[in-house]
Amino acid sequence: MGGLKRIIFTVTNDLSFDQRMQKICRSLSRAGYAVELVGRQRGFSIPLAPEPFKQTRLQCIFNKGKLFYIEYNIRLLIYLTFSQFDCACAIDLDTIAPVYIIGKLKGAKLVYDAHEYFTEVPEVVRRPKVQKVWQKVEKIFVPLFDATYTVSEGLAELFQQKYHKHFDVIMNVPVLVEAHPERVSPTLSGLLPNKDETLAANLPLRGTEGSRLFILYQGALNEGRGLEHLITAMQQIDCHLKLAGEGDLSEQLRQQVKDLQLENKITFLGYVPPKELRKITAEATIGINLVENKGLSYYYSLSNKFFDYTHASVPQVCTGFPEYEKLNKKYNVALLVTDCSTLQIIEALNRLLKDDNLYRELQKNCEVCTRELNWQREEIKLLAIYDRLLR
Repeated sequence: MGGLKRIIFTVTNDLSFDQRMQKICRSLSRAGYAVELVGRQRGFSIPLAPEPFKQTRLQCIFNKGKLFYIEYNIRLLIYLTFSQFDCACAIDLDTIAPVYIIGKLKGAKLVYDAHEYFTEVPEVVRRPKVQKVWQKVEKIFVPLFDATYTVSEGLAELFQQKYHKHFDVIMNVPVLVEAHPERVSPTLSGLLPNKDETLAANLPLRGTEGSRLFILYQGALNEGRGLEHLITAMQQIDCHLKLAGEGDLSEQLRQQVKDLQLENKITFLGYVPPKELRKITAEATIGINLVENKGLSYYYSLSNKFFDYTHASVPQVCTGFPEYEKLNKKYNVALLVTDCSTLQIIEALNRLLKDDNLYRELQKNCEVCTRELNWQREEIKLLAIYDRLLR
């Protein structure tokens, strides 16, 4: 590695499914930095795929709750102590303390990347004592970092008002792929023998012979994603639903599907590697991006799945919170709902499935959005931050 500037990133996930961090680390590696991404080993972790940057997983005894955070931070503190780096970046508050402490001792530049409003996620909001601890951590450490950035303009404004500190915005958008063979037959046109007829589950999928039309949700199966309402709504939707991901509600949602006898209509795909997920997304008919108002983090969120769907030319049903409303006003790629109620989900999905003209319009607009919002453009802003600190 010679005289390359060394950057180390710290997360609490197992690295394999963190597309944002993979893009960031690849971009900085290509720009001439020696990059390392540190996460943790889980019982279900798949082997790490080869990357142009170093990947490290720390072993933990505990995997959730207070004991996990204490153990992981101690292990990370020790690991950073014996690591060499010129810049350390903490991803969210759960790794910020060891990054600051060891980074400061080593005289390294310090960067904070807020993927979410950590103190305002539902799991924290509903536990006031836990929330106070993280608020204190945030108040102590965030103002001390040399550079800070987050995923949306709304969150950047909130953080700037709170800490009187500038936050750059690096959106979690996909890499623009010029050639996209999956888009050969990109509309519902021709799939409906009669526009007023309901869709049968075995109709061809967007020109892919022998496949079924399907609705796709990708992401964590966690609280506040409207998934319980979505599953209930599927009783009134003549289409298949695929859920790609796992989370705190995995068992509960699977049980709900059994209780409603929807096993033939809803498929749980489990954890899906990013490369495979991109293929599945490109074949989807409609994307789901629902968020409930259970804290400011969700209210001002800007999920990567919003852009994953648009880059695959997949119209989506999306909650009309500020960031999504702002983008959709400009690009019109989604059908917005005001809340995650079962009725609104049913109405939105059925409208997209039955109104071919609307579907065509949203799909065409996805192409415009993709050309303007992609990683090639965000990468320029990202490299400027680190060049400013390290060059």
